[in-house]
Amino acid sequence: MNYLLKGATIINEGTSKVADVLIKNGRIDKIGTGLNDSSAEEISLEGKYLVPGSIDDQVHFREPGLTHKANIATESRAAVAGGVTSFMEMPNTVPNALTQELLQDKYDIAAKSSLANYSFFMGASNDNIEEVLKTNPRNVCGVKVFMGSSTGNMLVDEPTTLNKIFSEVPMLIATHCEDEATVRKNMEIYKEKYGEDVPIRCHPEIRSEEACHLSSSLAVDLAKKHNARLHVLHISTAKELALFENKTPLDKKRITAEACIHHLWFSDEDYDEKGTFIKWNPAVKKATDREAIWNAVLDNRIDVIATDHAPHTIEEKQNTYFKAPSGGPLVQHALIALFEKAKQGVISKERVIEKTAHAPATLFGVENRGYIREGYHADLVVIDPNKETTVAKDNILYKCGWSPFEGSTFSHSIEKTFINGNLAFDNGKIIEHGVGERLTFDRFD
Repeated sequence: MNYLLKGATIINEGTSKVADVLIKNGRIDKIGTGLNDSSAEEISLEGKYLVPGSIDDQVHFREPGLTHKANIATESRAAVAGGVTSFMEMPNTVPNALTQELLQDKYDIAAKSSLANYSFFMGASNDNIEEVLKTNPRNVCGVKVFMGSSTGNMLVDEPTTLNKIFSEVPMLIATHCEDEATVRKNMEIYKEKYGEDVPIRCHPEIRSEEACHLSSSLAVDLAKKHNARLHVLHISTAKELALFENKTPLDKKRITAEACIHHLWFSDEDYDEKGTFIKWNPAVKKATDREAIWNAVLDNRIDVIATDHAPHTIEEKQNTYFKAPSGGPLVQHALIALFEKAKQGVISKERVIEKTAHAPATLFGVENRGYIREGYHADLVVIDPNKETTVAKDNILYKCGWSPFEGSTFSHSIEKTFINGNLAFDNGKIIEHGVGERLTFDRFD
């Protein structure tokens, strides 16, 4: 269908202004005032925000192999309900996406079941560089390197391999940075002290500031040595922020960084209440780290905000420290959580959209998405600033059925989400219209 969105407050490219948007044939056809088109269904959006859909550059949707936790169908629908119109998913599924064939398997699943637009990272290991080098930068978002064994068996820790990856891979390299030797040493210290019953509040001491900084520093040094295109995921410490700069325009940056919702929202003061439900790798750390990360988001040392959406079952998360897996589901509530911070004056609404839509599109070179521009794909989200959202089990769409935000009330709500011009979510209901599209990219540096 074609749609004429009338009188919305459009938040886009650093401004907020009231205008109309005409959607035709899946694209943004016209932006202006007083638009009319008899072929389009008219929707009045007076008093509502219209924003480009979020592009989440780090999710774990668990398919194939871990579908008791989540799958592409369920989590993409939760994403759409949260205003995330495109996602980039990680390779530590089962089997790990370490060959072109296994990577293609994930694209095939998404082509049949994802409501949102999609891309999947190619995985790197200590012995698959030949497969990695076959990756097409035109239709794959990047190569993922686990420089710390967060999950699965994808730790890349051999210096020769790391140098080869950073010197030979011509596309974006995304890294999880935690020094494995430091983490293991800390684990042994705490295991000797507490046995299996390590208090969850010790998590940021085990996966420590030192572990993060050592590994991030190594990644940045390798990128500078080989002039590689590096993107460091989920920064969690103040100390790491000195590794990044804010003078170079984003489309020219060789080294970029990401912050995640949980590191911007929670701190170690929340472990007593939330327990293992806020156990992530890297760990949620001190309130001073959280404040420093916010400052880096605002001054552009950190370029994008993502979720690291990583669902586990409630039963898995209720285990003892070593047995409870790290990660939590976030795509359904990330955008309205950021708008809550905007209402509190922490960040502007315009900057929220920059960090969740514009910057991911520019950083990865996503073609014709991430902005409200004529000719771009109509990936659009309507936000109601006057309707509250309370996170509860009966409205959580994640397959795992829980959220770290459960019980929270946000002052905004996602009213509608358009994917490629199709209305996919409307006032609390998913509308099945087919599937999203595979993302394509035009930044090849």
